[in-house]
Amino acid sequence: MKRIGTLLLVAASMLNAGWALAEQDSRMKVVVDEFGKLVDGRGVDRYTIENSSGASIQLTNLGAVILSLKVPDKKGKLDDVVLGFDEPAPYLTDSPYFGAVVGRYANRIDEGEFSLNGNNYSLATNNDQNHLHGGNLGFDKLLWDGQVVETDLGTGVRFSTVSDDGDEGYPGQLFVAVTYVFTDDNALEINYQSSAVDDTVVNLSQHSYFNLAGQGDGSILDHTLQINADFYTPVDRTLIPTGEILSVKQTPFDFTQPKPIGRDIKAKHEQLSFGGGYDHNWVLRRSEFEGQMHLAAVLTDPGSGRKMEVLTDQPGLQFYSGNFLDGSVTGKEGVAYAYRGALALETQHYPDSPNQPHFPRTTLRGGESFTTTTIYRFSVVN
Repeated sequence: MKRIGTLLLVAASMLNAGWALAEQDSRMKVVVDEFGKLVDGRGVDRYTIENSSGASIQLTNLGAVILSLKVPDKKGKLDDVVLGFDEPAPYLTDSPYFGAVVGRYANRIDEGEFSLNGNNYSLATNNDQNHLHGGNLGFDKLLWDGQVVETDLGTGVRFSTVSDDGDEGYPGQLFVAVTYVFTDDNALEINYQSSAVDDTVVNLSQHSYFNLAGQGDGSILDHTLQINADFYTPVDRTLIPTGEILSVKQTPFDFTQPKPIGRDIKAKHEQLSFGGGYDHNWVLRRSEFEGQMHLAAVLTDPGSGRKMEVLTDQPGLQFYSGNFLDGSVTGKEGVAYAYRGALALETQHYPDSPNQPHFPRTTLRGGESFTTTTIYRFSVVN
């Protein structure tokens, strides 16, 4: 009872800190309807926000997933630029985390083991011998509570959930809220809030798969990418960081200047062979970081002219080049998602940080809160 009461107070304080229920005079059109039902009969909600230009985002309380994101190209044509499904069930059975919030711990933890306060914890090992994105029943597979909210930036949707002590092996009860706001200038702001009753580890991220040409429209190898990072964290054969922080200079991992993703992806480099391409964490420039929002990456599709800027206050960015997409998953509008047909740019703390003491801290102490923000900002270039 004490834990539940404390958690309710934490949840209330989060609402009072900046998120209020939507009023009748909402500045954007928001439609809430039923996305479908799960096999156990539970209904799944869908939230559609359309801005004044006609661009829109669809969200669901299943996994706090981004279902679709329609933004204009250089001719003003709207296309959906994220992968996903037309119904709820595949998000529980066939999804490689399409559009989901992943946690408690985004990315990998070596052999699902870590120590905290002198105690050893064993997590689910759902990625060969390692723990990935929260385990077998991570945040991506939960039905979150959803609310339409008004913020200083505009109308949004706030999803919240409670993770109990022991969920997937994690210690401590945790309250999590994720708020999506889609603005009139086609920026998607994602605000994450976590509060712990007892000490735990937390690393949340958004796992949308982007193709700026439109979902299912060719590969992303012609997309141009820039990452504002001079270093990355190399991995072993199981994609766990070795603990080293290496320079990107004179390697295929140098995206300090914009370049096509396909330019170096087939280079003979041990790290590319381990990941089957890019599936690594970049160390964002600390001189620009200092806990403040900064530009982490810029992605551009030359054909459509769409550009996506990624801004964050996080120290790391995982770039995944869709190496395990193989056409076996059929998504929205019956599209088979082909090899490297999309990519993910996941703002985060570094993988396996609980086992790497020199990596940025991911421990959240009981009674503390952690807030982080990421923005995906869309525009066009000619």
